[in-house]
Amino acid sequence: MRKAMFLGATALALVVARPAAADDKKLGDDGKFLKEAASGGMLEVKLGELARDRSTDPQVRKFGERMVTDHTRANKELMVLAERKGMVPAREMSKKDQKMYDEMLAMKGAEFDRAYMHHMVQDHEKDVEEFNRESTSAQDADIKAFAAKTLPTLKEHLEMARRVAKEVDTHARPNVKSPPSR
Repeated sequence: MRKAMFLGATALALVVARPAAADDKKLGDDGKFLKEAASGGMLEVKLGELARDRSTDPQVRKFGERMVTDHTRANKELMVLAERKGMVPAREMSKKDQKMYDEMLAMKGAEFDRAYMHHMVQDHEKDVEEFNRESTSAQDADIKAFAAKTLPTLKEHLEMARRVAKEVDTHARPNVKSPPSR
């Protein structure tokens, strides 16, 4: 199963790097959205696998597994869409996403759990914003439909990430009281 998930992320990487030169003008911002969604989807799967395998917190492991499952499915749909739109194969995540993965790869234990969950909150806030925008303003009807279909799952992920991040922070500092409000 783990190998199949890795292959799903790898297959996506092989399909979406950037729009073909001829499609740059045709897809415009929609092509940029597909490129960024593909790289982000690969990162979600890879980080989810790390969380599932390395986390010290059962909630973080469960969240990571959910990211692997949901983003693998979305990545497959995105791959099919990208192929229909004439996308050129990519071999890896964007440099920015690879850097994030490498940083997380170097972490362990509670440090990993906190950093991963905080990244998941920030990343899903950004994703919800981008998918919301694309679901209403994409020029390509298929891309608009993909964004609209994926958006509710991303919103659910964001709420889950916020909840788990709060729990992880609470477990990390159980005896620390909040400063009094002024």
